[in-house]
Amino acid sequence: MTSGRGPHLAVALDGAGWHPAAWREPDARPAELFTAGYWADLVREAEAATLDFVTIEDALGVQAARADGPDERVDQVRGRLDAVLIAARVAPLTRHIGLVPTATVTHTEPFHIAKAIATLDFASTGRAGWRVQVSGRPHEAKHFGRREIPDRIGPDLVTDLFDEATDYVEVVRRLWDSWEDDAEIRDAATGRFVDRDKLHYVDFESGWFRIRGPSIVPRPPQGQPPVTALAHTEVPYRFAAGATDLVYTTPSDVDSAALVARRFDAPPLVFADLVVFLDGTPSRATDRKKRLDAWDGAPYASDAAVFTGTPAQLADVLLDWHAAGIAGFRLRPGAIPHDLTAITRGLVPELRRRGAFRREYEATTLRGLLGLPRPANRYSTVEGAR
Repeated sequence: MTSGRGPHLAVALDGAGWHPAAWREPDARPAELFTAGYWADLVREAEAATLDFVTIEDALGVQAARADGPDERVDQVRGRLDAVLIAARVAPLTRHIGLVPTATVTHTEPFHIAKAIATLDFASTGRAGWRVQVSGRPHEAKHFGRREIPDRIGPDLVTDLFDEATDYVEVVRRLWDSWEDDAEIRDAATGRFVDRDKLHYVDFESGWFRIRGPSIVPRPPQGQPPVTALAHTEVPYRFAAGATDLVYTTPSDVDSAALVARRFDAPPLVFADLVVFLDGTPSRATDRKKRLDAWDGAPYASDAAVFTGTPAQLADVLLDWHAAGIAGFRLRPGAIPHDLTAITRGLVPELRRRGAFRREYEATTLRGLLGLPRPANRYSTVEGAR
């Protein structure tokens, strides 16, 4: 932060917004959800407000109102574009904001994700991140046919999924380091493009993976793009503490925010998630959410706290939670564009007025924006050691 006094700020982008009826709002753009221009507009709106980064939601199955699989509803958004590919398309259209797509580790391969996020880091010149997600849904497992997920998810399976995710992230990190920073020589006169001694086998073996390496993509510009994850309970908390640079948490009030902040050393940075419905007055915000709830047929509920009010009231909450130890916030706009622009054009100016948010970007990489140093390569040899 330029001021050193305020929180980091990100937005979580998901279709027409996090409320399932958001696509029915008069200013929504449901016909454009599967176009590159729609996503570019959202990210550029966030960048104009100097937000740290955006996350882009993704999953291995079609959205559903039920946690146990597909439903028969036709009045909610179904279908989505691939988050990593959205970020890659948006990257050359932006200059400063971090791009953090969701990529699921269950049912996929670390080699593929490693090269995809590394490529995004090159395409964005150092602004890529990754939101790690596990999948414990039986219908998603059936899309791949390599393993079965039972209908009832017990604690042993949850532990297995996150143990696998821990190894997965470790493999990805090793693959990012499998090229040293100066491995590419590009010397036409001698005919040497790479120094083969600076490409390394990762040779990782566990109960989940046997990976040889090296990657096919050189080391990313950031060295290690920030790894992030959402955590609610003990097992994912443990995963986030050991494997990530940033964890999204879901406290319900300032006291629980203080408790969750004390669980982690930095890194990982601790962000709090909030779903927000914002308007010029509290009553207008409440009425708008009630209208969305009526369209959907039920009051909106979320894993994260739901805030309904004005940008100034939200600023009060964020600064109280920040003082309690929360490093930043990932805000989930209830409806897009309304709540996104309420964040960028209402909340951000309010935080700036209080001296609690930047007026311009002060770093060229996502790690720099987050205050994370560029890590050394684990495979690099000390100069002259050979």
